Amino acid sequence: MPTPLAIVNIGQLITVAGPSRPRTGAELSDLGIVADAALLIENGRIAAAGPYLEIRSKIPAGAAVIDAEHRCVTPGFVDAHTHLVFAGNRAVEFEQRIAGATYQQIAAAGGGILRTVEVTRAASEDDLLTAARRHRDWMLRGGTTTIEAKSGYGLDRDTELKMLRVLERLNEEGPVRIVPTLLAAHTVPPEFAGRRGEYVRWVADVLIPEVAAAGLARYCDAFCDDHAFTVDECRTVLAAARHHGLGLRIHAEQFRPGTGAALAAELGAATADHLETVTEETLRQLATAGTQPVLLPGSVFALSRTAYPPARAVVELGLGIVIATDFNPGSSPVPSMPFMLSLACLEMRLSPAEALTAATINAAFSLGLGAEIGSLEPGKQANLLIHEFADYRELAYFIAAPARPRVFITGREVTA
Repeated sequence: MPTPLAIVNIGQLITVAGPSRPRTGAELSDLGIVADAALLIENGRIAAAGPYLEIRSKIPAGAAVIDAEHRCVTPGFVDAHTHLVFAGNRAVEFEQRIAGATYQQIAAAGGGILRTVEVTRAASEDDLLTAARRHRDWMLRGGTTTIEAKSGYGLDRDTELKMLRVLERLNEEGPVRIVPTLLAAHTVPPEFAGRRGEYVRWVADVLIPEVAAAGLARYCDAFCDDHAFTVDECRTVLAAARHHGLGLRIHAEQFRPGTGAALAAELGAATADHLETVTEETLRQLATAGTQPVLLPGSVFALSRTAYPPARAVVELGLGIVIATDFNPGSSPVPSMPFMLSLACLEMRLSPAEALTAATINAAFSLGLGAEIGSLEPGKQANLLIHEFADYRELAYFIAAPARPRVFITGREVTA
């Protein structure tokens, strides 16, 4: 049995304690802050959290003790939308976008997702594991302790399964928890050019049943957009995924309204992601369905766009907002959750408290893990960060600071 651990002299403990559901409205600003606090961790879980004067009598003799030096302690970040596994990079396209090319123009010329598909298909499973481990370590250094990660750079059976096996291996390796998502409906592969209907049916009728039976994915995603898949095509894919027991997520309304968010509400998807162009009417549909919006400011920033998702409307309409990185080699090569907090505050007008809630407990609920992680409450896994800062607002305020929090996953300090 591991030695109990006490973390004492916490200047500001951000528990995010609250109801057993995603936080909405004013709840987003209630961080459950405890001053002059302590945590007791036993068997990898929070045994007690609160003022030191209340916790000290519960600390058993022989417990290991860490002095937080009056710094801020928060839950570990939960990144609920990433494309973690890929080969190569698209630095050339980065340069093209700087020169004025749009994301859609690059994709039409054979770049974009299909360029990454080409090099990912050619990579070995071990090479992909090495690359994904590197990406994971970038995230871990910034305080990310749980990662949702998608396939989608294979678009054929062998490579999609290869990517999902990499995620399985990375999850088994630890310490970061990986939540795998099948995203074969990312774009139409070149061998199915002119036969997109056949590809959609293959994903729905062949690949999804195989992936579900093998237990290689927890969720299925689809990219609903003019240069990806139509609403009806995404409905076919996601309905098949639901039939086979997978949870649903969808890339929706990134470049124009009417591309998938209403479908997410119709199918009861766990999340609708992006939503840069979503309308208030559709947001109301998502609220009624209980679908959480996952907003991805990193992709707006990296594409040099200005139309950020309407986060204030999302909050005011009572949705359980989530912030994630959308880390990927094309539209968001941004692995940093702290930077997402800064963008959420500066560009989407969330308060630092709302952004932090969206990046922790609400993100955990979007992955079906809200009862396990995302807040520092008794019984939950001890995934937490001891920051260099004394106040949680400094996480967003010091933009892109090279800060290195001390990271604990299930009560064990880890490094990358």
